[in-house]
Amino acid sequence: MRSRYSAFALGDEDYLLRTWHRGTRPRSLDLDPEQRWTGLEVLSTTGGGLLANAGSVRFRAHYRWRGGDGVLHEHSRFVREDGQWFYVDEI
Repeated sequence: MRSRYSAFALGDEDYLLRTWHRGTRPRSLDLDPEQRWTGLEVLSTTGGGLLANAGSVRFRAHYRWRGGDGVLHEHSRFVREDGQWFYVDEI
């Protein structure tokens, strides 16, 4: 989760697509370079341990866009395949 947040903050579309599960991944992303991500709060997690193949993260991501502050609140689902974690979707 934190690496994907960092990728959003840096505008790294390639990383975001590579870490998005193939079953739900969009063909492309169109990130707005004017949107500035300013902070991440991880509120809770489930699963995701060393031997787990699934997990979820509830978080708030703060941003600044067009002169205003905003918050993205999401409960994200992740799966691990071949040792790598992939974002699947919002629960």
